[in-house]
Amino acid sequence: MHYVYLLKVNHPEKQYYFGSTSDLKRRFMSHKLGTVQSTKGKLPIKLIYYECYSDKEVALEREKNLKKSGSS
Repeated sequence: MHYVYLLKVNHPEKQYYFGSTSDLKRRFMSHKLGTVQSTKGKLPIKLIYYECYSDKEVALEREKNLKKSGSS
């Protein structure tokens, strides 16, 4: 499975973050521990939404569209 997810980030410069992964639990923990550069270190974050896809390319395209439009 491949996941597209939305995080709520408690930071003045970035309030939301879209991403994709094949291991949502591991990726969320990486964000939470500050090992993912995109969330700028150890910040309070909350997983607020995710979608599952069986095809990685479809998930990546969905992530790209969400980042571009901010909604869908």
